[in-house]
Amino acid sequence: MIRIKICCISSPEEAQMAIRYGASALGLVGRMPSGPGIISDKAIFSIAKIVPPGISSFLLTSEITADKIVAHHQATFTNTIQLVDAVPAGTYAEIRRAIPTVKIVQVIHVLSEASLNEALSVAQEVDALLLDSGNPNLAVKELGGTGRTHNWEISKDIVRQSPVPVYLAGGIHSDNIREAVDRVGPFGIDLCSGVRTQQQLDEQKLARLFAAIGR
Repeated sequence: MIRIKICCISSPEEAQMAIRYGASALGLVGRMPSGPGIISDKAIFSIAKIVPPGISSFLLTSEITADKIVAHHQATFTNTIQLVDAVPAGTYAEIRRAIPTVKIVQVIHVLSEASLNEALSVAQEVDALLLDSGNPNLAVKELGGTGRTHNWEISKDIVRQSPVPVYLAGGIHSDNIREAVDRVGPFGIDLCSGVRTQQQLDEQKLARLFAAIGR
């Protein structure tokens, strides 16, 4: 069964709504250079502590050094860290030594065929990959939440070759989620803007999304 991660969760009420409809993971967005859904570390902590067993709580962090990533986690205590930017060599090992029970998910922004090699080069060191449509090469980095799709053929190749589970993100909503699942074959789908209206989690959109995948 495809896993659904609802990102940009902003309150305990949104978390509970997403879980009620069938989300298996929640994304909690820390400080970012751009993009939607940013909340304080205090708010992330308050949401993460009510997430029941069996549901993953993802801290989205833009930090790239191990000490700052670990410090960000220690302010929030999620069970998963989502690294939205590339990190220096050795960073994953340092994180694991500091917080060995926390899962690590690396975001790959699918920009070109080179993204395949980028994904496979880090896959052995993380617990999962997440393929998104940002652009970390801009003057103000886009590290997620763009609402754009990317080249799913590249994502399909990454899914086929990756030794770890792969989430697909970027411009997915109730009208194209079935196509995304069928074409790419990911472990999970990650959504933010596709289930929101005026930045608020929209229960009707959430219901349509889960109906579209037969839940």
